[in-house]
Amino acid sequence: MRTLKEVKSGETVRAVKIGGEAGPVKRRIMDMGITKGVEIFVRKVAPLGDPVEVTVRGYELSLRKADAESIEVES
Repeated sequence: MRTLKEVKSGETVRAVKIGGEAGPVKRRIMDMGITKGVEIFVRKVAPLGDPVEVTVRGYELSLRKADAESIEVES
């Protein structure tokens, strides 16, 4: 299984699992609209990989590399 951090620009993937510990970071990711089964389009990845710009549920979102790493996705 790959993570959102590994997805290239222009790809659309589906979230399979939100990893990490059940705490404020996981809750924040879910509050932003990234939940199991949602489609995520990766718009841009910054040159150094941080941040990752995605489109989720019709709006644009920037995620830190560490947060993107905790989201498991499938094509």
